[in-house]
Amino acid sequence: MSLLTRAYVLERYGVRLGVAQLSQLLCVAEGTIRNQISAETFPVPTYVEGGRRFASYDAVSNYLDLMAKQATACDST
Repeated sequence: MSLLTRAYVLERYGVRLGVAQLSQLLCVAEGTIRNQISAETFPVPTYVEGGRRFASYDAVSNYLDLMAKQATACDST
C-alpha cells in the first residue's frame, strides 16, 4: 500500500469517509454507491455506526492502490 495514498486520503477526509466523501473521491454518484452497497457489490468494505455508513481511510487507500496497480499492469501488456 502506498504511504502517499494513505496520507492523502487521511489528510483530506479523515479516518473514515461517509458516502458523500466516497462519492467525491471516487467520482461516483452517492445513489450508485448506496445501490452497490445494498447489492453487496461495492468494492470498498463499509460499516454502519450511529445509523450512518462509513468506510475506513485504510480500506479506501487499499482500493485506490489496487486500481492503480491494475491500470499499470494493463498498460504494460
